[in-house]
Amino acid sequence: MTEDPIDTSQGKIGGRKEMKRSAILALLLSCLVPWSLAQSASPTVTQATGPAREVDRRPSAAASLALKKPDTCVACHTQMEGALAAPVTQMQDDVHHQRGLSCADCHGGDASQTDPVLAMDPRKGFVGKPKPKAVQSFCGECHSNADFMKKYNPSLRVDQEAEYKTSVHGKLVAKGDGKVATCISCHGFHGVRAVKDPNAPVYPTQVADTCGRCHASPDYMRPYSIPTDQVAKYHTSVHAEALLKKQDLSAPTCNDCHGNHGAAPPGVTSVANVCGTCHSRQAELFQASPHKPVFDAMQLGECLVCHGNHDIRPPTDEMLGVSERAACVRCHSPGDTGFQSAQVMRQGIDELVQHLHQAQALLDRAARAGMEVSRAKFELNDAHDKLVNARVVVHSFSLAELQEVAKPGVEVARKAHQSGLDALAELQFRRKGLAASLLVILLAVAAVYWKVREIEGRSQ
Repeated sequence: MTEDPIDTSQGKIGGRKEMKRSAILALLLSCLVPWSLAQSASPTVTQATGPAREVDRRPSAAASLALKKPDTCVACHTQMEGALAAPVTQMQDDVHHQRGLSCADCHGGDASQTDPVLAMDPRKGFVGKPKPKAVQSFCGECHSNADFMKKYNPSLRVDQEAEYKTSVHGKLVAKGDGKVATCISCHGFHGVRAVKDPNAPVYPTQVADTCGRCHASPDYMRPYSIPTDQVAKYHTSVHAEALLKKQDLSAPTCNDCHGNHGAAPPGVTSVANVCGTCHSRQAELFQASPHKPVFDAMQLGECLVCHGNHDIRPPTDEMLGVSERAACVRCHSPGDTGFQSAQVMRQGIDELVQHLHQAQALLDRAARAGMEVSRAKFELNDAHDKLVNARVVVHSFSLAELQEVAKPGVEVARKAHQSGLDALAELQFRRKGLAASLLVILLAVAAVYWKVREIEGRSQ
């Protein structure tokens, strides 16, 4: 049988059809892949209140491949120099930029337009440089919108704009004063950093210098007739030492006492509340002291009279008593009850300090000699605690209350001192016993020696 010949023409036609199908499929896939990547990586834009737009960006590996709309703000300002290029360069560290917000999200306009007139069209909400009076509402478009802010930082307060309006700065701005501080004066604008960023101008260690940009400048502050030495004084204070040298971020700086968005100088009646935020025990004692009604009647700032404000120095025992450096003699004179009470209170503190030092020195001496005095040293800690408490109780200005705390401390110190004396006495007893033992041993050795010599002499 002869086999049917192969129809080569039909095979060629079928191969061409398969090639066409493959090419069409490849073309469709090449179109679908970038489209799907763009859909998954492109930002979702929703309508928000005010001119600002809410942008929810989800950075991913595909984002770099996605097709993005042009941002003519960045494109133009990148080609510029000086102040006009600063917005783009500063935005690299900006917290808003890091959250995915663009120039148009704050300034409005249409960043997709290549024509500058169309891109910066006021009818599309464009605002270039807001006036000082408008800055608070400019920032408040987002920061006063709770629903908007929850998408970025739910814990962030949304009452800063309202609080700012109550501040000295806000009230002056409302009157048209363009020199006072607004949001951007403290936080910056294109390079805004997070409050927790150590490089942020509102980070605790930076706050004093940030406030000092205005408040430490005599020329700038001249129209307001207020002192300009606050920052310099603060840098000499015990608070600045704790914050700047010891890096104790709980130590107060300007905004801890004056407030930040609602900044205002503390009044006479509120100073104690400000200080009492940290020094609660002292404030409580003073409230019940005989000085409270007197200070109120004289309209004196409670804590400020003795401690000052910006240049607060570390408190010492010298502040109490009747010496030239004591705070008490600023108001009290020899012969009055307050003068005598201050003198006796200082004597009570000094007595406790003296007994403590004597006991501590004696116990240290015994410990260096090898005596066991750890229990006595531990018990002496109670006297140290009593001294700390006594120095706080001074704010009650009550001799009875001070003695109630100081006298038990003196007794503890005396007991510890006696323990030190007993330890040293035992040391002397041990030394004498050791010397007697050594003498007996030496006599015994000498007797043995002479006995051996006598035996050797007989044998010869």
